[in-house]
Amino acid sequence: MRNFLPDLKKTLKIAVRDLVAHVLRSGDLSFEFLASARPVDAIRIHQKIQQSRPENYTAEVAVAHQMETDLFLLMLGGRIDGIYHESDGVLIEEIKTTTRRLDYFESHENPIHWGQVKTYAYIYARDRNLSDVDAQLTYFQVDTGEIRNFKKHFTVAELETFFQDLVAVYLQWAGTVVRWELRRDESIRQLEFPFGSYRPGQRAMAVGVYRTIKQDGQQLVQATTGIGKTMAAIFPAVKAIGEGLTAKVFYLTARTTGRLAAETALDELRKGRLKLKSLAITAKDKICFKPESACNPDECEFARGHFDRVNAAVNEIFDQDAFTRTVVAETARRHQVCPFEFSLELSLWADCIVCDYNYAFDPRVYLRRFFLEENGAYTFLIDEAHNLVDRSREMFSAEIYKQPLLDLRRSIRKELPQVYKSLGKINSWMIKARKKCEESEPTRHEKQAPEDLFPLLRGFLRISERWLSRNVKTSFREELLDLFFAISGFIRVAEQYDDSYVTCFEKIKKDLKLRLFCIDPSNQLGNALNRCQAAVFFSATMTPMQYFKKILGCNPGAGGLILPSPFPAENLRLFVYDTVSTLYRHRNNTKQEVSRAICSLVSQKTGNYLIFFPSYEYMLMVFETFSSDCPDSEVIIQTPGMSELEREEFLNRFGMENHRSLLGFAVMGGIFGEGIDLVGERLSGAVVVGVGLPGISLEKELIRDYFAATHNAGFEYAYQYPGINRVLQAAGRVIRTETDRGVVLLIDQRYGTYRYRSLLPAEWRPVKVRSGQQLAEDLKDFWNH
Repeated sequence: MRNFLPDLKKTLKIAVRDLVAHVLRSGDLSFEFLASARPVDAIRIHQKIQQSRPENYTAEVAVAHQMETDLFLLMLGGRIDGIYHESDGVLIEEIKTTTRRLDYFESHENPIHWGQVKTYAYIYARDRNLSDVDAQLTYFQVDTGEIRNFKKHFTVAELETFFQDLVAVYLQWAGTVVRWELRRDESIRQLEFPFGSYRPGQRAMAVGVYRTIKQDGQQLVQATTGIGKTMAAIFPAVKAIGEGLTAKVFYLTARTTGRLAAETALDELRKGRLKLKSLAITAKDKICFKPESACNPDECEFARGHFDRVNAAVNEIFDQDAFTRTVVAETARRHQVCPFEFSLELSLWADCIVCDYNYAFDPRVYLRRFFLEENGAYTFLIDEAHNLVDRSREMFSAEIYKQPLLDLRRSIRKELPQVYKSLGKINSWMIKARKKCEESEPTRHEKQAPEDLFPLLRGFLRISERWLSRNVKTSFREELLDLFFAISGFIRVAEQYDDSYVTCFEKIKKDLKLRLFCIDPSNQLGNALNRCQAAVFFSATMTPMQYFKKILGCNPGAGGLILPSPFPAENLRLFVYDTVSTLYRHRNNTKQEVSRAICSLVSQKTGNYLIFFPSYEYMLMVFETFSSDCPDSEVIIQTPGMSELEREEFLNRFGMENHRSLLGFAVMGGIFGEGIDLVGERLSGAVVVGVGLPGISLEKELIRDYFAATHNAGFEYAYQYPGINRVLQAAGRVIRTETDRGVVLLIDQRYGTYRYRSLLPAEWRPVKVRSGQQLAEDLKDFWNH
């Protein structure tokens, strides 16, 4: 456990590169199109250059400098790439990699690059009482391997003037930040729990979260709806910020509903006079002001001059505490800066960041400004953590298709012959891979990575980024850009390929899909968790917990907490109809029985019901029968690929006063299976048909084989555990508040076995039914009391 509060004064720590960038940045927002391998290449290039230096050269020299004001201590730190120790003095070297032509730097000095090396030179010379020092920027062109040095001589007096001017500007901003943090910490010390009392289980969860943060630990919490999970996670995390136990909280969620819940909880705490800055990060494509334009100053006025105006935008918004999507967008538009890059800048100054999982875990888009180094003073609060299993497999997997390569190749034949040639090599490789599918099965897999393809893909990235960096507007530019990012992400995933991966090939008509599939995400999630000091996973469904501890990459000492429902047990009546088989081969024979059981449930009380099925095909099969069995009920059906408006219309039907029963037929694990609240009379009950098993597929079978070999639990990891969590989520739609009453009917003979019964919550107390008549009688008894 670490405490980041000093005994007397506040301490601000900042890296040399960050201070220099904050003060000296100016001009346009522009992007060098660095392929995913380039960060790795840059490290290797640095090391190669350093190793090539003579004996009088020392690499990676740490420097530190501190300045004290009346209010705080500023600690400045960094690492010099290398120092030449000559007989007549020293030379400080800063190495930079670039895709630009090196002639560019002959006429365009980069003030941030020179500011960084001058600051290093000043700190080093001052500590050693030197009177003067040489400084050198070394640029390495990543495509050509060309190196060019730019050398300057400085007296320490010159460097001190530069440094003092630089720091003076930053100290003004730092003073604003420190005064804010003092107000924040005082408000946290006085903050009380926002409600009159804790709900049952809520205090236990809050205490567990606080202890986990204090001990730099990990914890998994299963807490059903109604406990108040969001507040039970956020309140102790805020307290931990005030006590210096954590520097920043990342509230990670997979859905908009999770983001809104976090923002609502923070607003509730602010009603108790909490001063805390929070930021909701919105995806770039959703907040962009000019999605039809390229991200360059030639096409976008918000990129043009962005850095000339961004500090003023930060200063203005800092008067507010909640950096919501609306507030960020309005401020960005007023100051004419890119809203997404502005939100990333604000993340440096926010105490709590609410964002999607991928900003912490995805190897392609995680926030490098925080997570390049391990053990940051951060806390991860991971909402609806059961979703992270499938999401992490997606984040750590990657795929490319043959057809887009071929379409683009035809478009660029004359204009970009080198890219055309590069894509031809990749296309030839894909043709050979497709032929293997034609000779065996349309879908096949190999344990080995396609190592002979990777050099071809890297070659394409190197050639295409040269052209993309010129920002030439053509009819095929966006197509090339999309392919560039797809292959860049593919290569980044390829760098992680190990025994937990397989390579999947799928022939789709004339096309070929090539996928690097991550079977077991636990190692990579475990590595990602090293980016923080404490992590809390919470969800209403984390059954069985040992499975989630393993698959989510938790350390062996991770704690587990299971909290029962806070609502009266008598408000829920759960029935198990375990004489009906819903196995695929039996469905046609038992669809009538399933239909009649549903009809028995909804006939006893006019109300709204959700009926969940394992697949669309099965749902439509039962619907045909149900329409004649229960003609007095109205049925609405979930369809594949529903738009946001269609989803809203579906749910709005449950808010109307219906004179006859309304049934929503839906698919388990889909958009209506979790994350929706139909409180009170909006939902009287739910039926869950089957045990939620995902459909059989190549990837599910690969998961099954892998975990059968490694954990002797192949079926459980691939099908049973994901399935039961779908069931629990679907059933959890019924009771949302302490006044709700409702019924749940589980239909499948497997619920009669210990293997499945043991995974149901203890407080459910299921009632077995053997016939529609018995179900009707038990329902009358429940609804009449």
